[in-house]
Amino acid sequence: MTRWILVVEDETVLGEMVCDNLRQEGYEAELVGDGKRALERLARGGIDAVVLDIMLPGIGGFGVLETMRKRGDRTPVLILSARAADTDRIRGLELEADDYLTKPFHLRELLLRVGILLRRTPPQPAGSDVLEFGGNSVDFRTMAARTWQGREVELSPTELRLLRMLAARPGEVISRREIVETLFGPATPSTHRTIDNLVLALRKAFERDTKTPQHLHTVRAVGFRFTP
Repeated sequence: MTRWILVVEDETVLGEMVCDNLRQEGYEAELVGDGKRALERLARGGIDAVVLDIMLPGIGGFGVLETMRKRGDRTPVLILSARAADTDRIRGLELEADDYLTKPFHLRELLLRVGILLRRTPPQPAGSDVLEFGGNSVDFRTMAARTWQGREVELSPTELRLLRMLAARPGEVISRREIVETLFGPATPSTHRTIDNLVLALRKAFERDTKTPQHLHTVRAVGFRFTP
């Protein structure tokens, strides 16, 4: 069962490096660059562990952690920060962080610490991580998908992340720009055409008629909307 890691880091190059290495370990990894987006992503569920920087634009890492715990969110959190003072470590523990690693860090140590956190926390039942719409079924944890025709289809990790993002905000128009930044980071060379092609692949898999889609709608000059 694939485990999902949220990396909250405003240094894009560092965040992408961490995500790439987590993926090489067999995890799914998503990168967000500020505290507000981190809390929004966590609210949608499906995250098994968080790698959290402290110094973030807007809501800082401690604010993210405090809000999580007040919500009752017990997702394991590893703080990854350049702030190495005892007062910062103590503050993290007071807010119920599960681990604290300072920058600069050894990449292998980070991966080992993430693995330890995940072993302490067994995977949650699929539940809300199963999306059903129009006779289609997608399990985001097992990456298993079945179409309305009863046919099993294999989706790429990026296609799964896009579908999950759209489905988490049903009826809402999400811009191409937001999708690109969420899936690939703000400094990505990926273009809006990349997103169009991903949506087209999802339509081919799940829509009964790709010319008149019932679930994955294009909003001209803006982005996309998902209708369950």
